Amino acid sequence: MPELRKDPVVGRWVIISTERSRRPGHFTPEASNGAQAFSPFTEGREDMTPAEVYAERPNGSKRDTPGWLVRVVPNKFPALEIEGSLDRRGEGLYDKMNGIGAHEVVIETSDPALQLADLPPEQIRRVLVAWKERMLDLKKDTRFRYVLVFKNHGAGAGATLEHSHSQIIATPIIPKMVQEELDGARRYFELKERPVFSDIIDQETGEGQGRRVILRTGRYIVLAPFAPRFPFETWILPVARRAAFHTIEDPDEMLELATTLKDTLGRLNAALDSPPYNLVLHTAPLAEPDVPYFHWHLEIMPKLTRVAGFEIGSGFYINPTPPEDAAQFLRDVGVRA
Repeated sequence: MPELRKDPVVGRWVIISTERSRRPGHFTPEASNGAQAFSPFTEGREDMTPAEVYAERPNGSKRDTPGWLVRVVPNKFPALEIEGSLDRRGEGLYDKMNGIGAHEVVIETSDPALQLADLPPEQIRRVLVAWKERMLDLKKDTRFRYVLVFKNHGAGAGATLEHSHSQIIATPIIPKMVQEELDGARRYFELKERPVFSDIIDQETGEGQGRRVILRTGRYIVLAPFAPRFPFETWILPVARRAAFHTIEDPDEMLELATTLKDTLGRLNAALDSPPYNLVLHTAPLAEPDVPYFHWHLEIMPKLTRVAGFEIGSGFYINPTPPEDAAQFLRDVGVRA
């Protein structure tokens, strides 16, 4: 059974998960391109994964058989386990609980040769809908307080399989980084009575601004954030305030997001020669889907530099590329495409 342990100094929870050590290639050098040509996620190999918990099957094919467009399965090597109770307890001054949660894999396409940026907008929309539907289902479990969606693309970003996929982890606590965002947004709202993300959008799109805007659609804006941790770090935000991703109901809104995400990934690929990247979705906690001070948003972080001793020891990030330059470069890529 995995275990959640709380650092008594900074309040950070960590997952101690021995199950993860069974993953292929654990503690070995990064795989080179093409090293994992065989994919258990390919259509026709459904027996090689755990039983699916969600799939889009337009022709009504049976569960765990071919005929799917997007498929979600439990992670075979989960960081957290779904069965059991939390059993919160202390060990002297230390707090811990059982490593209860859900860990799922979203198989984004049946074709192992395609990556997320290669997919048509309608297929990316199906992936986004799968994220939403799994969040809504996991929300029913009262043990879970947060659902994090993330994607590791490329060995340099931590992916152990090349077949395009994202992951979902539901946790009984709100992750520290998300809690810090929520707390900062709440403090800003209490002081100014306006959402900080709305003010960021207004600032970036105001007269004489736009230096850090990469793309703007009717419902979404793509920005190079003012203080990025990494070169070419890119955020996608809804223009109108929406705290929780899983509250999107309009199919056209989801399709527009899919188109925006495809455009953004295409620009990054063209500008940076298809880099490895991490993508994370930050959204409101499950129990507070409409907090008035938060915007859900996607953060995309190309892996162009390495986090080393200074960053780890200080919490400071050193970014050699100003966001204004990165945004200009990504805008120009779109013009040339």
